[in-house]
Amino acid sequence: MSVARFIADQRTKYRVPHAFTCVLLGVSVSWFYKWIARAGNADGLHTDTDRRRAQLDAAVASAFTAARGLHGSPRLIADLRDLGWEVSEKTVADSMRRQGLVARRIKRRNGLTKQDKTAPKFPDLVKRDFTAAAPNLKWVGDMTEIPTECGQKLYLATVIDLYSRRLLGAAMGLHPDAELACAAITMAVAARGGRQAIWRDEESERVIFHTDRGSTYTAKAFTTLCRTVGIRQSMGRVGSCFDNAAAEAFFSSLEWEVLSRNQFRDTFHAQAVVIDWCYTFYNHQRRHSAADGLSPVNYEIRESKTKPEAA
Repeated sequence: MSVARFIADQRTKYRVPHAFTCVLLGVSVSWFYKWIARAGNADGLHTDTDRRRAQLDAAVASAFTAARGLHGSPRLIADLRDLGWEVSEKTVADSMRRQGLVARRIKRRNGLTKQDKTAPKFPDLVKRDFTAAAPNLKWVGDMTEIPTECGQKLYLATVIDLYSRRLLGAAMGLHPDAELACAAITMAVAARGGRQAIWRDEESERVIFHTDRGSTYTAKAFTTLCRTVGIRQSMGRVGSCFDNAAAEAFFSSLEWEVLSRNQFRDTFHAQAVVIDWCYTFYNHQRRHSAADGLSPVNYEIRESKTKPEAA
C-alpha cells in the first residue's frame, strides 16, 4: 500500500484528518492533495465529500500562501470568492485548522515621537475621524525604525490616503528627520499626479496631512514644503496614539507581518523586503475593512468606475 493510499484510508475508515496523518508521516499536505487529484474517482477510496474537502483545503492553502500567511479566515473568504468558491467563514476556518494554518496577528508598536516645544502648533483637523469620501481629502503619516543585524537602523516615513488606505509615500533613510518626511510627502504628491493634481485654490479644501507632534513634522523645511504643494497640516495631541490611529495601525501591521518574521542582515536587505511588502502586498493584495474588504488599489479602481470624483 502506498503512503498516499494509507493516508486516504485513515480519513475514510477512521476519520483521521489528512493533515494530521501527513504530519505524522513527514509528508506535505500539498503532495497528498496532488495525489488525490491524480487518483480520480476510480480508486473508490474517497467520497464526494472527501474530494470536495480536499479540493477546498488545497484552495485554502494556496490562497494562504499567496497572502504570505497574513490573511485569516475573514480575508481568505474574499480571496476564495474571487476565485469562484462559495464558502462560509466557518468552512474556511475549519480548513485552516485542519492544515495548521495560522495568520499573523497585529501587536502594538513603540513610537519615535520627539516634540519640539518651540515649534509652531497645528490644530487637529481630523479629530479621530479616519474616513474620507474621496481621494486626497485626508492623508495620515508617521515614522518607525527598522533594526538590522549589523547594528544600523533604517527608518521608514509614510503617507497614507484615508480614502482607500493606500500607501502613497514610503521613504526610507538612515535618519528620522525632516528630510525623510519631505521625501515621503514628495512621493505621495507624485503618486497622485503632482502638485497641479492636488492643489486647491481655497485653503479650506486642500489636502489634510495628519501626524503626531514630532519635531520632524514641525521642522521649517517640512512645513514649508506642505504649504508649497498645497497641503494643510493637522496634528493630534501629545502622547495620544489614538489621535493618529490609522497611521499607527499601518505600522503595527508592518511590524507584526514583516519585521517580527525577518532578521535583516543590513539596511539594503531591510529596504528590499519592506518596500516589497509596502508596494506589492499591502497596496495590491492586503484586504482592508475600510476599503470594503478590497486592497487599497483595487478599491480605488472599483470606485473610479462608479464615481468619477474618485478617479
